[in-house]
Amino acid sequence: MKVLIVKTSALGDVVHALPVLSWIKSADPSIEIDWLVEESFAAILDQHPLIGRIHRVNTKAWRKAGTLAALVGFWAGIKALRSEHYDIVLDLQGNSKSGLFTLFSGAQKRFGFDRAAVREWPNLLATNRKISLTEAQHHISERSLAVARAAIPDGKNVPLAGPLVAGQSEREAISLMLQTRNLGKRPLIILHYGTTWETKLWSLQNWSELARALARREAYDIVLTWGNQEEKEAAASICRASGDQAVIWPRGTLRELVALLERADLVVGGDTGPVHIAAAVGTPTVSLYRVTDAQRNGPRGPLHRCLQVPLECAACLRKQCPRQSECAEAISADQVLDAIDDAFAKNSSWTDKKEASNARRAIVDQ
Repeated sequence: MKVLIVKTSALGDVVHALPVLSWIKSADPSIEIDWLVEESFAAILDQHPLIGRIHRVNTKAWRKAGTLAALVGFWAGIKALRSEHYDIVLDLQGNSKSGLFTLFSGAQKRFGFDRAAVREWPNLLATNRKISLTEAQHHISERSLAVARAAIPDGKNVPLAGPLVAGQSEREAISLMLQTRNLGKRPLIILHYGTTWETKLWSLQNWSELARALARREAYDIVLTWGNQEEKEAAASICRASGDQAVIWPRGTLRELVALLERADLVVGGDTGPVHIAAAVGTPTVSLYRVTDAQRNGPRGPLHRCLQVPLECAACLRKQCPRQSECAEAISADQVLDAIDDAFAKNSSWTDKKEASNARRAIVDQ
Protein backbone atom coordinates (compact mmCIF):
# COMPACT_ATOMS: atom_id res chain seq x y z
CA MET A 1 0.00 0.00 0.00
CA LYS A 2 1.19 3.52 -0.80
CA VAL A 3 0.09 6.53 1.25
CA LEU A 4 0.65 10.21 0.52
CA ILE A 5 0.57 12.77 3.33
CA VAL A 6 -0.34 16.27 2.20
CA LYS A 7 0.89 18.71 4.85
CA THR A 8 2.65 21.54 3.11
CA SER A 9 3.21 24.18 5.81
CA ALA A 10 4.08 25.78 8.16
CA LEU A 11 7.17 24.44 9.91
CA GLY A 12 5.50 23.91 13.28
CA ASP A 13 2.42 22.36 11.68
CA VAL A 14 4.54 19.92 9.66
CA VAL A 15 6.32 18.89 12.88
CA HIS A 16 2.97 18.49 14.66
CA ALA A 17 1.89 16.00 11.99
CA LEU A 18 4.89 13.68 12.46
CA PRO A 19 3.10 11.25 14.84
CA VAL A 20 1.01 10.18 11.83
CA LEU A 21 4.10 8.38 10.53
CA SER A 22 4.33 6.22 13.64
CA TRP A 23 0.62 5.46 13.53
CA ILE A 24 0.76 4.23 9.94
CA LYS A 25 3.94 2.20 10.38
CA SER A 26 2.66 0.62 13.59
CA ALA A 27 -0.42 -0.57 11.68
CA ASP A 28 1.65 -2.10 8.88
CA PRO A 29 5.42 -1.57 8.53
CA SER A 30 5.23 -2.44 4.83
CA ILE A 31 3.14 0.63 3.99
CA GLU A 32 5.11 3.14 1.91
CA ILE A 33 4.67 6.76 3.02
CA ASP A 34 5.47 9.82 0.91
CA TRP A 35 4.96 13.47 1.88
CA LEU A 36 4.02 16.62 -0.05
CA VAL A 37 5.55 19.74 1.52
CA GLU A 38 6.63 23.26 0.65
CA GLU A 39 10.27 23.49 -0.41
CA SER A 40 11.15 25.86 2.44
CA PHE A 41 10.18 23.26 5.05
CA ALA A 42 11.26 20.09 3.24
CA ALA A 43 14.64 19.84 5.01
CA ILE A 44 12.90 18.93 8.27
CA LEU A 45 11.73 15.71 6.57
CA ASP A 46 14.92 14.92 4.62
CA GLN A 47 16.39 11.49 5.37
CA HIS A 48 13.53 10.62 7.71
CA PRO A 49 13.59 6.81 7.86
CA LEU A 50 9.79 6.50 7.86
CA ILE A 51 9.35 8.56 4.68
CA GLY A 52 10.03 7.29 1.20
CA ARG A 53 9.77 10.18 -1.24
CA ILE A 54 9.38 13.86 -0.43
CA HIS A 55 7.46 15.86 -3.05
CA ARG A 56 8.60 19.47 -2.92
CA VAL A 57 6.41 22.34 -4.10
CA ASN A 58 7.03 26.08 -4.09
CA THR A 59 3.57 27.56 -4.48
CA LYS A 60 4.53 31.02 -3.23
CA ALA A 61 7.25 31.38 -5.87
CA TRP A 62 4.93 30.03 -8.55
CA ARG A 63 2.25 32.59 -7.74
CA LYS A 64 4.78 35.45 -7.64
CA ALA A 65 6.01 34.42 -11.09
CA GLY A 66 2.54 34.77 -12.58
CA THR A 67 -0.45 32.67 -13.56
CA LEU A 68 1.34 30.67 -16.25
CA ALA A 69 4.21 29.76 -13.92
CA ALA A 70 1.72 28.74 -11.23
CA LEU A 71 -0.14 26.47 -13.67
CA VAL A 72 3.11 24.92 -14.87
CA GLY A 73 4.27 24.33 -11.30
CA PHE A 74 0.99 22.82 -10.15
CA TRP A 75 0.83 20.57 -13.21
CA ALA A 76 4.39 19.32 -12.68
CA GLY A 77 3.57 18.56 -9.05
CA ILE A 78 0.36 16.76 -9.91
CA LYS A 79 2.09 14.75 -12.64
CA ALA A 80 4.71 13.59 -10.13
CA LEU A 81 2.01 12.54 -7.68
CA ARG A 82 0.00 10.62 -10.27
CA SER A 83 3.07 8.68 -11.37
CA GLU A 84 3.30 7.14 -7.87
CA HIS A 85 -0.19 5.54 -8.03
CA TYR A 86 -1.13 6.22 -4.42
CA ASP A 87 -3.82 4.13 -2.76
CA ILE A 88 -4.62 6.70 -0.06
CA VAL A 89 -4.09 10.43 0.36
CA LEU A 90 -4.30 12.06 3.78
CA ASP A 91 -4.97 15.78 3.32
CA LEU A 92 -3.88 17.16 6.71
CA GLN A 93 -3.72 20.77 5.49
CA GLY A 94 -7.39 21.28 4.68
CA ASN A 95 -7.12 24.34 2.43
CA SER A 96 -7.74 25.06 -1.24
CA LYS A 97 -4.10 24.63 -2.26
CA SER A 98 -3.74 21.21 -0.67
CA GLY A 99 -7.11 20.25 -2.10
CA LEU A 100 -5.85 20.70 -5.66
CA PHE A 101 -3.02 18.23 -5.12
CA THR A 102 -5.30 15.84 -3.25
CA LEU A 103 -8.04 15.90 -5.87
CA PHE A 104 -5.74 15.32 -8.84
CA SER A 105 -3.39 12.86 -7.11
CA GLY A 106 -5.16 9.93 -8.72
CA ALA A 107 -5.80 8.16 -5.40
CA GLN A 108 -9.20 6.51 -5.03
CA LYS A 109 -9.39 7.15 -1.28
CA ARG A 110 -8.82 10.76 -0.30
CA PHE A 111 -9.22 11.49 3.42
CA GLY A 112 -9.60 14.96 4.91
CA PHE A 113 -11.61 17.08 7.33
CA ASP A 114 -15.35 17.68 7.30
CA ARG A 115 -16.98 21.11 6.94
CA ALA A 116 -16.64 21.91 10.65
CA ALA A 117 -12.89 21.25 10.74
CA VAL A 118 -11.67 22.17 7.25
CA ARG A 119 -9.70 25.41 6.87
CA GLU A 120 -11.13 26.45 3.50
CA TRP A 121 -14.40 25.04 2.17
CA PRO A 122 -13.18 24.29 -1.43
CA ASN A 123 -11.05 21.56 0.12
CA LEU A 124 -14.28 19.62 0.69
CA LEU A 125 -14.51 19.10 -3.08
CA ALA A 126 -11.15 17.28 -3.08
CA THR A 127 -11.80 14.58 -0.48
CA ASN A 128 -14.24 11.66 -0.57
CA ARG A 129 -13.70 10.52 3.04
CA LYS A 130 -14.46 13.39 5.45
CA ILE A 131 -13.53 13.08 9.11
CA SER A 132 -15.35 14.75 12.00
CA LEU A 133 -13.34 15.80 15.04
CA THR A 134 -14.35 15.40 18.67
CA GLU A 135 -13.49 17.74 21.54
CA ALA A 136 -10.84 15.23 22.60
CA GLN A 137 -9.10 15.84 19.27
CA HIS A 138 -8.61 19.55 19.95
CA HIS A 139 -4.80 19.40 19.85
CA ILE A 140 -3.32 20.01 16.41
CA SER A 141 -1.49 16.66 16.41
CA GLU A 142 -4.71 14.85 17.29
CA ARG A 143 -6.41 16.50 14.32
CA SER A 144 -3.94 14.89 11.96
CA LEU A 145 -4.07 11.57 13.80
CA ALA A 146 -7.87 11.53 13.51
CA VAL A 147 -7.55 11.48 9.72
CA ALA A 148 -4.84 8.80 9.84
CA ARG A 149 -6.87 6.63 12.21
CA ALA A 150 -9.89 6.78 9.93
CA ALA A 151 -7.82 5.76 6.91
CA ILE A 152 -5.70 3.10 8.64
CA PRO A 153 -7.49 1.95 11.80
CA ASP A 154 -5.06 -0.69 13.09
CA GLY A 155 -2.28 1.51 14.43
CA LYS A 156 -0.96 1.38 17.97
CA ASN A 157 0.03 3.98 20.53
CA VAL A 158 2.16 6.78 19.13
CA PRO A 159 4.48 9.38 20.71
CA LEU A 160 2.99 12.72 21.73
CA ALA A 161 5.46 14.38 19.35
CA GLY A 162 7.80 13.24 16.59
CA PRO A 163 9.52 10.98 15.83
CA LEU A 164 12.35 13.20 14.66
CA VAL A 165 16.08 12.68 15.08
CA ALA A 166 19.07 14.68 13.91
CA GLY A 167 21.54 13.36 11.36
CA GLN A 168 25.00 12.29 12.44
CA SER A 169 26.81 14.88 10.34
CA GLU A 170 24.63 17.64 11.79
CA ARG A 171 25.28 16.39 15.32
CA GLU A 172 29.01 16.54 14.66
CA ALA A 173 28.71 20.08 13.30
CA ILE A 174 26.83 21.22 16.40
CA SER A 175 29.31 19.50 18.72
CA LEU A 176 32.14 21.36 17.00
CA MET A 177 30.24 24.66 17.19
CA LEU A 178 29.67 24.23 20.93
CA GLN A 179 33.24 23.12 21.55
CA THR A 180 34.79 26.08 19.73
CA ARG A 181 32.69 28.43 21.86
CA ASN A 182 33.50 26.58 25.08
CA LEU A 183 29.88 25.52 25.53
CA GLY A 184 28.41 22.23 26.69
CA LYS A 185 30.00 21.81 30.12
CA ARG A 186 26.88 23.19 31.81
CA PRO A 187 23.19 22.59 31.04
CA LEU A 188 22.41 24.15 27.66
CA ILE A 189 19.39 26.45 27.36
CA ILE A 190 18.20 27.66 23.96
CA LEU A 191 16.25 30.93 23.85
CA HIS A 192 14.33 31.57 20.63
CA TYR A 193 12.79 35.04 20.36
CA GLY A 194 11.12 34.89 16.95
CA THR A 195 7.74 33.72 15.68
CA THR A 196 5.85 34.14 12.41
CA TRP A 197 3.27 36.59 13.83
CA GLU A 198 3.99 39.78 15.73
CA THR A 199 1.07 38.94 18.02
CA LYS A 200 2.82 35.74 19.12
CA LEU A 201 5.96 37.56 20.28
CA TRP A 202 6.90 37.88 23.92
CA SER A 203 8.24 41.36 24.63
CA LEU A 204 11.92 42.03 23.98
CA GLN A 205 12.15 43.63 27.41
CA ASN A 206 10.98 40.42 29.08
CA TRP A 207 13.38 38.33 26.99
CA SER A 208 16.18 40.61 28.13
CA GLU A 209 15.16 40.30 31.77
CA LEU A 210 15.06 36.53 31.48
CA ALA A 211 18.50 36.35 29.85
CA ARG A 212 19.94 38.68 32.48
CA ALA A 213 18.53 36.55 35.31
CA LEU A 214 19.82 33.30 33.80
CA ALA A 215 23.26 34.77 33.18
CA ARG A 216 23.56 35.99 36.78
CA ARG A 217 23.18 32.43 38.02
CA GLU A 218 26.26 31.32 36.09
CA ALA A 219 24.72 27.84 35.98
CA TYR A 220 23.80 27.50 32.31
CA ASP A 221 25.17 27.88 28.82
CA ILE A 222 22.76 30.08 26.85
CA VAL A 223 22.42 30.07 23.06
CA LEU A 224 20.18 32.53 21.21
CA THR A 225 18.74 31.23 17.92
CA TRP A 226 17.25 33.32 15.13
CA GLY A 227 15.72 32.94 11.68
CA ASN A 228 15.87 36.35 9.96
CA GLN A 229 17.59 39.72 10.26
CA GLU A 230 14.99 41.16 12.63
CA GLU A 231 15.32 38.16 14.94
CA LYS A 232 19.10 38.38 14.75
CA GLU A 233 18.97 42.00 15.89
CA ALA A 234 16.67 41.02 18.74
CA ALA A 235 19.08 38.23 19.70
CA ALA A 236 21.92 40.78 19.78
CA SER A 237 19.89 42.97 22.14
CA ILE A 238 19.14 40.00 24.40
CA CYS A 239 22.80 39.04 24.35
CA ARG A 240 23.83 42.51 25.50
CA ALA A 241 21.28 42.28 28.32
CA SER A 242 22.94 39.05 29.46
CA GLY A 243 26.25 40.88 29.77
CA ASP A 244 27.37 39.02 26.65
CA GLN A 245 27.15 35.76 28.59
CA ALA A 246 24.78 34.32 26.00
CA VAL A 247 26.02 33.18 22.59
CA ILE A 248 24.26 34.03 19.33
CA TRP A 249 23.92 30.96 17.13
CA PRO A 250 25.86 31.42 13.87
CA ARG A 251 22.80 30.20 11.96
CA GLY A 252 23.30 26.87 10.29
CA THR A 253 20.93 24.78 8.21
CA LEU A 254 17.49 23.68 9.35
CA ARG A 255 18.85 20.19 9.95
CA GLU A 256 21.65 21.64 12.09
CA LEU A 257 19.00 23.48 14.09
CA VAL A 258 17.36 20.10 14.72
CA ALA A 259 20.69 18.79 16.01
CA LEU A 260 21.18 21.84 18.25
CA LEU A 261 17.70 21.48 19.73
CA GLU A 262 18.28 17.77 20.26
CA ARG A 263 21.53 18.55 22.09
CA ALA A 264 19.90 21.20 24.32
CA ASP A 265 18.71 20.54 27.85
CA LEU A 266 15.86 23.06 27.60
CA VAL A 267 14.32 25.26 24.90
CA VAL A 268 12.37 28.45 25.64
CA GLY A 269 10.24 30.19 23.01
CA GLY A 270 6.81 31.18 21.78
CA ASP A 271 4.44 29.21 19.57
CA THR A 272 7.08 28.65 16.92
CA GLY A 273 8.74 25.91 14.89
CA PRO A 274 11.92 25.49 17.00
CA VAL A 275 9.87 24.81 20.15
CA HIS A 276 7.87 22.11 18.38
CA ILE A 277 11.03 20.63 16.85
CA ALA A 278 12.51 20.48 20.35
CA ALA A 279 9.50 18.53 21.57
CA ALA A 280 9.74 16.19 18.57
CA VAL A 281 13.37 15.32 19.40
CA GLY A 282 12.58 14.82 23.09
CA THR A 283 13.97 18.05 24.56
CA PRO A 284 12.02 19.73 27.40
CA THR A 285 10.48 23.11 26.61
CA VAL A 286 8.99 26.18 28.22
CA SER A 287 6.71 27.93 25.74
CA LEU A 288 4.55 31.06 25.78
CA TYR A 289 1.16 31.56 24.12
CA ARG A 290 -0.65 34.78 23.39
CA VAL A 291 -3.03 34.73 20.42
CA THR A 292 -2.80 30.95 20.02
CA ASP A 293 -4.10 28.28 22.39
CA ALA A 294 -1.55 26.42 24.50
CA GLN A 295 -3.99 23.52 24.88
CA ARG A 296 -4.23 23.20 21.11
CA ASN A 297 -0.69 24.01 20.00
CA GLY A 298 1.60 23.43 22.96
CA PRO A 299 3.94 20.47 23.43
CA ARG A 300 2.34 17.75 25.52
CA GLY A 301 3.68 15.56 28.30
CA PRO A 302 5.67 15.94 31.55
CA LEU A 303 8.73 17.41 29.84
CA HIS A 304 6.93 20.59 28.82
CA ARG A 305 5.55 23.73 30.48
CA CYS A 306 3.13 25.90 28.49
CA LEU A 307 2.26 29.42 29.70
CA GLN A 308 -0.87 31.17 28.40
CA VAL A 309 -1.36 34.92 28.81
CA PRO A 310 -3.92 35.57 31.59
CA LEU A 311 -6.14 37.86 29.51
CA GLU A 312 -9.79 37.19 28.74
CA CYS A 313 -9.07 37.61 25.02
CA ALA A 314 -6.20 35.09 24.94
CA ALA A 315 -6.04 32.67 22.00
CA CYS A 316 -7.88 35.20 19.81
CA LEU A 317 -5.87 34.28 16.66
CA ARG A 318 -5.56 37.95 15.70
CA LYS A 319 -2.54 39.05 13.67
CA GLN A 320 -3.07 42.64 14.79
CA CYS A 321 -4.08 43.57 18.30
CA PRO A 322 -5.03 46.87 19.98
CA ARG A 323 -3.68 45.44 23.25
CA GLN A 324 -0.35 44.45 21.71
CA SER A 325 1.93 45.89 24.40
CA GLU A 326 -0.20 44.66 27.29
CA CYS A 327 -0.47 41.16 25.87
CA ALA A 328 3.23 40.93 24.98
CA GLU A 329 4.14 41.58 28.62
CA ALA A 330 1.28 39.70 30.31
CA ILE A 331 3.59 36.78 31.12
CA SER A 332 6.43 38.03 33.30
CA ALA A 333 10.07 37.05 33.12
CA ASP A 334 9.75 35.74 36.68
CA GLN A 335 6.96 33.36 35.61
CA VAL A 336 9.12 31.96 32.82
CA LEU A 337 12.07 31.67 35.20
CA ASP A 338 9.86 29.75 37.64
CA ALA A 339 8.82 27.39 34.84
CA ILE A 340 12.48 26.82 33.95
CA ASP A 341 13.29 26.12 37.59
CA ASP A 342 10.39 23.69 37.81
CA ALA A 343 11.61 21.83 34.74
CA PHE A 344 15.14 21.47 36.10
CA ALA A 345 13.91 20.66 39.63
CA LYS A 346 11.98 17.59 38.51
CA ASN A 347 14.90 15.28 38.02
CA SER A 348 12.67 12.53 36.67
CA SER A 349 12.00 14.73 33.65
CA TRP A 350 15.60 14.37 32.51
CA THR A 351 15.34 10.60 32.81
CA ASP A 352 12.10 10.84 30.84
CA LYS A 353 13.92 12.86 28.19
CA LYS A 354 16.57 10.19 27.74
CA GLU A 355 13.97 7.43 27.57
CA ALA A 356 11.87 9.43 25.09
CA SER A 357 14.89 10.05 22.90
CA ASN A 358 15.80 6.38 22.92
CA ALA A 359 12.21 5.46 22.05
CA ARG A 360 12.23 7.82 19.08
CA ARG A 361 15.45 6.35 17.75
CA ALA A 362 14.03 2.84 18.15
CA ILE A 363 10.95 3.82 16.15
CA VAL A 364 12.88 5.36 13.26
CA ASP A 365 15.49 2.58 13.21
CA GLN A 366 12.89 -0.14 12.71
